[in-house]
Amino acid sequence: MERHYMTLRRIALASSTAIALSLPSLAQAQDVTIVQPGAVGEETTALSADEAIKLADASYTEDDVAFMRGMIHHHHQAQLMAALAEDRTNRPELIEAAGRIDASQGDEIAFMRTWLTDRGLKAPDPAMHAQHVAMGHMEEMTMPGMATKEQMAELATLSGVAFDRMFLRLMIAHHEGALRMVEDLLDQPGSAYDPALADFAADVRNEQQAEIDRMARLLDSLSDDPRATLAAGFRDAGEAAWNMQLVSAQPKAPGFFDPENPAGLRPEKPKSPDAEDVEEVAEADEEAGEGDAREPSLVERAPLFSFSNTDMAFQGRTLFVGNYHGFQVYDLGDDGIPTLRAAVVCPGGQGDVSAVGNLLIMSVEQTRGRKDCGTQGVREDVSDERFRGVRIFDISDPYRPKQVGQVQTCRGSHTHSVVSGPGEDNTLVVYNSGTSFVRDDKELAGCNSDFAAADTSYFSIDVIEVPVDNPAAARIVDSPRVFGIDDKVASLWPGGDHGDDTQDTRRTDQCHDITVFPAKNIAAGACSGNGILLDITDPRAPKRIDSVTDDGFAYWHSATFNNDGTKVMYTDEWGGGGRPRCRAKDKRNWGADAIYDIEGTELVYRSHYKLPAPQTEKENCVAHNGSIIPVPGRDIYVQAWYQGGISVVDFTDSANPVEIAYFDRGPVDKDQLITGGYWSAYWYDGKIYGTEIARGLDVFELEPSEYLSAAEIAAAKQAIYQDDRFNPQQQTEVTWPADAMALALIDQLARAGTIEAAVAGRLRSLAANGDANAALAELATIDRAGLASAEALRLTKLGELLGAMNGG
Repeated sequence: MERHYMTLRRIALASSTAIALSLPSLAQAQDVTIVQPGAVGEETTALSADEAIKLADASYTEDDVAFMRGMIHHHHQAQLMAALAEDRTNRPELIEAAGRIDASQGDEIAFMRTWLTDRGLKAPDPAMHAQHVAMGHMEEMTMPGMATKEQMAELATLSGVAFDRMFLRLMIAHHEGALRMVEDLLDQPGSAYDPALADFAADVRNEQQAEIDRMARLLDSLSDDPRATLAAGFRDAGEAAWNMQLVSAQPKAPGFFDPENPAGLRPEKPKSPDAEDVEEVAEADEEAGEGDAREPSLVERAPLFSFSNTDMAFQGRTLFVGNYHGFQVYDLGDDGIPTLRAAVVCPGGQGDVSAVGNLLIMSVEQTRGRKDCGTQGVREDVSDERFRGVRIFDISDPYRPKQVGQVQTCRGSHTHSVVSGPGEDNTLVVYNSGTSFVRDDKELAGCNSDFAAADTSYFSIDVIEVPVDNPAAARIVDSPRVFGIDDKVASLWPGGDHGDDTQDTRRTDQCHDITVFPAKNIAAGACSGNGILLDITDPRAPKRIDSVTDDGFAYWHSATFNNDGTKVMYTDEWGGGGRPRCRAKDKRNWGADAIYDIEGTELVYRSHYKLPAPQTEKENCVAHNGSIIPVPGRDIYVQAWYQGGISVVDFTDSANPVEIAYFDRGPVDKDQLITGGYWSAYWYDGKIYGTEIARGLDVFELEPSEYLSAAEIAAAKQAIYQDDRFNPQQQTEVTWPADAMALALIDQLARAGTIEAAVAGRLRSLAANGDANAALAELATIDRAGLASAEALRLTKLGELLGAMNGG
C-alpha cells in the first residue's frame, strides 16, 4: 500500500513540474483580444488585461459605495446635533455623550472618506453639502433615523430639560437608523465582501447599539414621573400611586408558585474555574469610570409560564383567577376584599375563565394540556390524552369544581367569549379564538394546516354551543370565515410592514380577543393584523361589517367598548407581552391603544394613547387588558400594562385621552427582565382588581380628585350589571340609579364650568334630599346659549333624571 502511494506521488510531482516549466512559453504564445461590448447600437471597446481584471474586481459593490456615502452624511448630522449640546444643557452625562458621539462619528467619517478615495471613488464632503442644503441649493439627505430640517431647527431653539429630551430622542432614532442601514447593507447579495468594510459595519452596529442603550437610560432618568425610578423587588419593590390606593395585596395560592424560586428568576449558570468574578469586574469598571455593569451568566431560558396568573371572571361574590397551572377561587365577602377558598390544578395554557350560572368555561391552548387535568404533560406528537380547546366545569360548589365537558379545537383556545345564553333553549353560545399552530389531523379529524386549502383551519373562529343541562354535549357548530369575502377565506392584512418606519404586523388569520356586546348586537375583534367590527344579531352567524389597520400595531390584542357602544378601544401587544416596550425611546403609537368612534357601521380613528411614564429595560410593558369604569356621562377605562402598572384613562373626548389615576411597582428584579406585572385590571362592584402575573392579586379603590369627584365614584359603585356578573370578553350595558347619576352629572357640569359653583351646590343639595321639583326649577334658570353640544346634552340628561326622580 505504501509503495503504491509513493509511486502515485512521484507521477504527480513529475506532471506538475512539466506543466510549470511549460507555462511561460504558453503565455508568450498567447495573443488574445480582450473586448467589452457596449449597449445596443454602441461600439465594442478593447481592453487591456489589467483593465479587464479591474472590471472584475469583486472587492466592493455599488451597495457598498452607496452605504459609505450615505453613512458619511448620516454621521455628520449626528455631529451637528452633538455640537448643540454644550451650550444648551447642564447635564455632565449628556455633554459627555455628545463629546463621545462627535469623536466617534468624526473618526468614522474619516475612515469612510479614505475608503472611498483609496478606490478612486468620489468621497462627499458632508459639511459642504449641509451648507448647500441650508442655502437651498441642494436637497436634504433623508436616510433612516435622520432628523428633518424642521426638527434640527427646533432642537437649536431649546435648552435645559426640553433640549435634553429632544436631543436624546432624536439621537436614539438617529443611531437606530444607522443600525437599519447596516442591516439593509448586509441583506444585499455580495455586499460587505471587503474585510475592512465588513469590520467597519460590525463596529458601527456594536458601538451604536451600546450608545443607544446608554442614551436610553439617560432619557429614562429625565422623567419627573414617580413611576420612572421605582426600586426593584419581588415583595419589596417601590410603589407609586396617584388618585387610587392599594387596599389589598395577596400572594398566589399554595401550589401555584415555586417556593424555591417564587419570582421565576433565571438561575445562574455554574461558573467555570477560569470564569471572572462578575461583581469584581463590575466594581473595577465603576472605578475606571466605565460604569456598564455586567450581568451574571444566566441560563438562556426563564422558567415556563407554569404559574403565571392570567385573566379573571366575577359572579356574585365569587372571583375566579385564571393561571397557566389552573385557576384560583376567591370569596369577595361584603367588603370586596378577596379570601382564597380553592386552588384548582388543571394546567394547559393561558387558562382564561368565564362564569355563567353553575358553569365555568376555561381556555386551553398548550400541547401539554391533558383531558384529565394531569400535570405530567403529553410527550407524543399525536396522543389521545392531549386536550386543546375549551374545558367546562360544574361550579355549583365553586370550591370543588368538577369537569363536565370538553370541546377539542384545531388551534386550541387562547381566549373565548360568552356571546349569549342561556336563553329559551337553555344553551350558551361561545366564540373560541385559537392562536396556536394547527394540530395533526391524526389527533383531531378535520384539522388542516395548509394555508392555501379551502378547508384550512386558519382564517376562522369557532362558534361553540354549550347545552347547560348537558355540557358534555358541547360542540363546535360552525367556523365562520370572518376574515374573508365571498369564497375567499383571507382578505385582510397579509402580514408584513406598512412602509418605511412602520410596524411589521402579523398576518390576519386569527383573533386574539373578540369582545361581544350583545345588547348592541356588535362585537369587536382584535385579530392579529386587523381590528374588525362584527354584527352578532345572530350570535351563531357573526358577520364582519368593517375592518381597520394601523401601521403602528404589531399585533391587535384586545378590544373594549364604551358603555354606549359608540366607541371601541383596541390594544397592540407589541413584543408579545414579555419585552420592554414602554421605554422613553419607544414610539408613542407602538404598543399603544387605538381609539375609534363607531359611526353607523364604520370604525373611525380618533387617537392613540400610551402609558406616559417611561419604564426600564427590566420591565415587560405594553398595552394589555382592561375594562370600563362605569361613571355615568363619561368614558373611563382602567388598563393593565404588565410591569407598567395600572393606568386609568378618560377617553370621553376620543381624540384627547387623558390619564387620571395610576398605580405602579418597580421591576420584579433589578438585574433580570422577568415577565411580571398586571395581566388584567378590571372594575367590579366598586373596586379595581388586578391579576399580578408573578406576585398574586391586588385590589384598589379610586380616590376623589380634580378629575373624578366623590359623587362620580359613588355612581360607579352603584352601577348595575346584568346578572351580577363580569366576564372579560362579554360587555353588558350598565345602568345606574337616577339619583346617583344626577349627582355625578351635576359635578361634571360644574367641572366644565357650565354651571356656577353656587348653582351646583344648590342642585346637589336638592337632588340628594329628593326635592326634584326645586332642582328642576333651579335647572331651568341656567342659560344654555352658546353651550357645547356635550354640555347641552348633559343638561338635558340631568333634567330627564330629575324628572324621573319626581316620578315624571
